[in-house]
Amino acid sequence: MSEKILLIDGHSILNRAFYGLPDLTNAEGKHTGAVYGFLNILFRILEEEKPQYLTVAFDLHEPTFRHKMYEAYKGTRKPMPEELREQVPLMKEMLTAMGIKIVSKAGYEADDLLGTLAVRSEKEGMDVTILSGDRDLLQLATEKVMIRLPKTSRGKTTIENFHAAEVLEKYQVTPPQIIELKALMGDSADNIPGIPGVGEKTATKMIVEFGTIENAYVHLEEIKPNKARESLREHYDLAELSKALATINTESPLEYVYEEARLGNLYTPEAYQLCKQLEFKNFFGRFDTSAVPENTIEQNFFTCSDLGGAEALFKKAAEKNYIGVALLSDKEGVYGLGIALTKGEIYYVPVEGLLTGDYICAALKEIADSTILCSIDVKSMLKHVGLEDAGHVFDTGVAVYLLNPLKSSYTFDDIAREYLDGALLPTRTDLLGKDSLKAAWEKSSDGLMSYACHLAYTAYATREPIENALKETEMWNVYREIELPLIFTLDSMEKWGIRVKGEELKSYGEKLQVRIAELEKLIYEQAGEEFNINSPKQLGVILFEKMGIPGGRKTKTGYSTAADILEKLAPEQPIVNDILEYRQLTKLKSTYADGLSAVIEADGRIHSTFNQTITATGRISSTEPNLQNIPVRMELGRLIRKVFVPEDGYVFLDADYSQIELRVLAHMSGDEKLIQAYREAEDIHRLTASQVFHVPFDEVTDLQRRNAKAVNFGIVYGISSFGLSQDLSITRKEAAEYIEKYFETYPKIKGFLDGLVADGKEKGYVSTMLGRRRPIPELKSGNFMQRSFGERVAMNSPIQGTAADIIKIAMNRVYQRLKEEGLQSRLVLQVHDELLIETKKEEVETVSRILEEEMKGAVHLSVELDVDMHEGNSWYEAK
Repeated sequence: MSEKILLIDGHSILNRAFYGLPDLTNAEGKHTGAVYGFLNILFRILEEEKPQYLTVAFDLHEPTFRHKMYEAYKGTRKPMPEELREQVPLMKEMLTAMGIKIVSKAGYEADDLLGTLAVRSEKEGMDVTILSGDRDLLQLATEKVMIRLPKTSRGKTTIENFHAAEVLEKYQVTPPQIIELKALMGDSADNIPGIPGVGEKTATKMIVEFGTIENAYVHLEEIKPNKARESLREHYDLAELSKALATINTESPLEYVYEEARLGNLYTPEAYQLCKQLEFKNFFGRFDTSAVPENTIEQNFFTCSDLGGAEALFKKAAEKNYIGVALLSDKEGVYGLGIALTKGEIYYVPVEGLLTGDYICAALKEIADSTILCSIDVKSMLKHVGLEDAGHVFDTGVAVYLLNPLKSSYTFDDIAREYLDGALLPTRTDLLGKDSLKAAWEKSSDGLMSYACHLAYTAYATREPIENALKETEMWNVYREIELPLIFTLDSMEKWGIRVKGEELKSYGEKLQVRIAELEKLIYEQAGEEFNINSPKQLGVILFEKMGIPGGRKTKTGYSTAADILEKLAPEQPIVNDILEYRQLTKLKSTYADGLSAVIEADGRIHSTFNQTITATGRISSTEPNLQNIPVRMELGRLIRKVFVPEDGYVFLDADYSQIELRVLAHMSGDEKLIQAYREAEDIHRLTASQVFHVPFDEVTDLQRRNAKAVNFGIVYGISSFGLSQDLSITRKEAAEYIEKYFETYPKIKGFLDGLVADGKEKGYVSTMLGRRRPIPELKSGNFMQRSFGERVAMNSPIQGTAADIIKIAMNRVYQRLKEEGLQSRLVLQVHDELLIETKKEEVETVSRILEEEMKGAVHLSVELDVDMHEGNSWYEAK
């Protein structure tokens, strides 16, 4: 059986991965998406081809014969986007780490080298596979040489395979005649001009008939249509140039030793470490991590499993200025403690025998009286250790989130790599696999000790560089005064939870089910048959084929039944209106009626998790379950709030900032008209409508006010004329006029927003009023859509982020006042600009005053912060 060689066109596949897959960046801000996509394609091809030899060819981006010919004709080639250019050396580094042979040669393009190696290898009796996105390489196809062309769309890659027979079948020409086709029709992707007015169909007909461009030129008068004949007559020199450009040199003077390309173990320790640097966690499972050299830090790890030793350790810890700690725990209990006294003295205290979880937590609380506990996740520690003073903790996870709020997670190995000079620590998966902490503890896993020590070491060793970074970026105050105290505020909210009437929730679900069944019957009657309403494909066929409803938009997978399309059809189509209601009610039932019932705990309350390291703008999010997403637009959705009730003897006080983002915009832009309007307590939307539409204030219609409200809030989010036209169902031209009139009305706002974009482009980030930064790498993207997104982010983030900072300050102060004044009332929920307090009935007046004072006084703006406050016996009543 013949040996096989796989040849890969490096730049072509990297380019295809860059444009076909979402961009990725690692903790250091390096673009990595193209490298990740390349490796995905490589691994797939290797599994399919199983070659004995592998080589990747790269262009050197130096002038080649074909470059010079093209430049003589039409100037320089289109430059490579910077985000892709910086990934080329990274790709080569990865291939080298995997032991893969790379070839390049000055004066020759990658496809020349691939062609040369393909011809040589076929002569050696090998089977050859060439992987490239460049169809020029089809000219190399034979019975022994196969060209594989990947095509990436919406993140999914398919691959077409061509031997000589498949080329002839698809293109009606032989592989060498691909050059003739390109000579006539050109190829913009490869900078081959072709001749004007000749497309693929005409070019194919000419080559099938005449074989070559030279022969076609000899038989010029026989060529049809006339346009193609005259184009070849006039531009034959261009056809010759294009043929030369398209012809691959298969005799390049390339020095090549096959044994150097023999495929060995790709999953080397060096490749593993590089995958860790680039955060390619999906590839970790391919590596045998036992072959990776042990991290030298581990020689400083010790286990302390006896009571006397633990007491001595804790005494020593209390004498330090700060220590690193990692309490291994979950809702069910505590399993061990990692504790770093110095970078060279890191201990693991397991929960076993006399070293109980309670003992360890009590010891930690006592240590915190005299030293600072550094942890990657302070809030999880607070579940078991009753700390109250934010001055005695340092939260590494929250700090690195502030420094880079774009990441989706902040693992200890990522943090170490970024803040400890590229230190490469094992991941949680390396140490524990997929085991939970409890499962690892029950197995007495050796990895648990290493995991705890690595966590504690990272928290300890990174504290100083992270603190310095916060000070250098002027976010130390945001961290100390907002984010650090917030950990304790959120912990209190999670512990209290919110009371839910389980029986009423069940009854609510049953009512929904009755209406859902009614709607199902109505929909089936109107459709004339039963079908799966939840299947977009079946629904599309029913609406747009069987019922013939106009306005359907067909995609590759069938008709789109997205909400925006159905909403436009609903006013004229009763069935569509019923389908939209059906969708809303089934969502309410599954997510809320059923979903919330499943998470009511033994105390009759739901204990959501509040996250402060998720959103890029600084907003708090809620998960397990998400209580910030309770529907408010439809009455049936709002009714869910009736099941959220206070404890007996308590009521709910709900306080909501009014138009906080618009007030922030007025202050930050310094627009006198907007500031004056707020100072005079005008109806801001009516006033905007009056000035934008040039009608007296008292004559503004409800429609004009609604439109002005959409513009007011849209401006805050950097809305485009297209977006506004969609929101208001008006033409794009009308929307553009609204926006233009708005900026004429409030002239400083336009300058302020433009200034934010310019600032973002110059610095790479924008800042809130209080100094929170939001990086915007999209502003430097070569992709227009990404840059446009970046511009909207630059306009919105400082405003939304400032509003988020303000509500956090208010939350912290309200929480502290309730504690300091010895009140039994407690903060139980935050939903964006709204705070919900479970208030002791006797304390309503005091708590109302606290809310008013602390929310309005959170910051001082040029316009007063306004708070709407309501009281009720359920969240529904209070809202």
